[in-house]
Amino acid sequence: MLLARTRLLVATLWAGSLWGIGYIAAPTLFATLTDRVLAGTIAGSLFNTQAWVSIACGVAMLLLLWATRPGTEGIFAGPAVNMAAKGRRTVMIIVVVMLACTLVSHFGLQPMMAALRAGAGPGGVMESAARNEFGILHGISSVIFLVQSLLAAWLVVKQ
Repeated sequence: MLLARTRLLVATLWAGSLWGIGYIAAPTLFATLTDRVLAGTIAGSLFNTQAWVSIACGVAMLLLLWATRPGTEGIFAGPAVNMAAKGRRTVMIIVVVMLACTLVSHFGLQPMMAALRAGAGPGGVMESAARNEFGILHGISSVIFLVQSLLAAWLVVKQ
């Protein structure tokens, strides 16, 4: 029972951090600040912090799922063991895919985007020759974030 509640808490923290930063804080920065370069810098910093929260939550969820063995807690006891094992496997897959989304974005796409921003000069990347490349990388990153956000909703529901 305690493991199930802890998993729900971690899943909710993970989903809330994704939704809060990605769909509330970052858009608010761009809507409020007139300096888009500054808004992008702050949003990038928020997404960096959120990536580390995602990594911590992903590792915590994997450890909690590993600690949850069929037959040892709540819904995993009794005749529902086979169904519970399938549900546990589904949750494990969701967590691994969400974690992979974070790792690809944070250690793959974000460094490339940061390099483009660094080489862009004072006018920002949107005023440089790298504008199209940055836009493509940003689009890919946004799609990955959307997928991760939808998986987060599924993760919370599965808890």
